[in-house]
Amino acid sequence: MEPRGHSEEHAMRYDYRDKVIAITGGAGDIAGAFILPAARRGARLAIIDIRGERANAVAAGLPGSGHRGYACDLTDLSQVESLVADLERDYGRVDVLINNAGMSDQQPFDERDVASIRLELEVNLISPLVLSRLAIPLLRKSDDPRIISTVSLGGIFPLGETPIYTASKFGLRGAMLSIGLDLARKGIKVSSVLPSATDTRMLRQEAVEGGNAMQFQDQPQPPGTVARAMMSLLDRPRLEAYPRFSESLLVRVGTLFPNRLPALMKLFRKKGERGLAIYLRRLEAEGHAVRTPDGWELAESE
Repeated sequence: MEPRGHSEEHAMRYDYRDKVIAITGGAGDIAGAFILPAARRGARLAIIDIRGERANAVAAGLPGSGHRGYACDLTDLSQVESLVADLERDYGRVDVLINNAGMSDQQPFDERDVASIRLELEVNLISPLVLSRLAIPLLRKSDDPRIISTVSLGGIFPLGETPIYTASKFGLRGAMLSIGLDLARKGIKVSSVLPSATDTRMLRQEAVEGGNAMQFQDQPQPPGTVARAMMSLLDRPRLEAYPRFSESLLVRVGTLFPNRLPALMKLFRKKGERGLAIYLRRLEAEGHAVRTPDGWELAESE
């Protein structure tokens, strides 16, 4: 399902020509679905990823010119500061910053170590706020500065099996809403896209590790659906966009009655477990996952 009110004509309203778009998690699936059409429309892409060689390869494979790859561990402040300095040196400004990097750890809350909790919060919540703040001077050099962050429907609806992911996305959503209200008065448009389960390597890893039942109510959407929602935010700036609008309505209604969540979760979990089984069989058929004596594992390399 495409974003509400989306059309190809509408998608062409934003002028990508010569725009500098910096995107984190740039070597990932969602970023890949966004950067190719953006490059074809004339944007210059700064591909930021912890895997520097992958970022460089992605940038080198894009059509057009002015694309660069940057290696950056977004949890390391010194590396983020160096990244911002490199962007200033190479481009002089940033027109659009897309906070797209993220992670999910499937360890049960009562078993995981404190270091893993801190890391997940750092990647999903702290790093996009820090990068956004440090990039403000470069954004202010743009005639039409934008910030877009990839949140999640898990930023609205609690995911019982992944509470730290939920906490990070609840926090990121709230922060971006607040920052959006503040920066709008200062000429910077801030938006978030809130996708449900998306068929990325991160979700495939989650699936083979047992998955979160809430993630598989319906079969995961392709990354291109999320990318189109990002592009719709450039066409028509607003605080939030939902790639699957009907799912977002169900989630938002459900959270109006938090004390009913335990009963609702029983219904959702059964449907989600069936959906997870279907998804795993699909991954097996496509060669992404293999059955093992102990369960499932990914068949693809990082």
